[in-house]
Amino acid sequence: QVQLVESGGGLVQAGGSLRLACAASGLSFSRYVMGWFRQAPGKERDIVAAISMSGRITHYADSVKGRFTISRDNAKNTVYLQMNSLKPEDTAVYYCAADWSDTLVRVATTRGQYDYWGQGTQVTVSS
Repeated sequence: QVQLVESGGGLVQAGGSLRLACAASGLSFSRYVMGWFRQAPGKERDIVAAISMSGRITHYADSVKGRFTISRDNAKNTVYLQMNSLKPEDTAVYYCAADWSDTLVRVATTRGQYDYWGQGTQVTVSS
């Protein structure tokens, strides 16, 4: 049974930082592209960042470039999202997701490409 469990969300003031983690189990983690998505109330679930199986290739939404960093530790079956210079518009439920891949040099940027999802963690940024 595949499980993705997010942690690290919470309430932070604008300009602050949070580090999200997503621990995966029940899958061969190193064979999966990993992604972080977010969904604010009344809005679509959108890609925030994605990382290839090896971690060498990353993708970021324009709105978070230069502020967020995605990374992974294949030995720990965990993907991270370091979020700095947080803004109120970053407030959302953040989800991690896994997409099986047979290609090392690939990331997935759309919801439909992902096979498994976590339950989400709330991030609230106050102004």
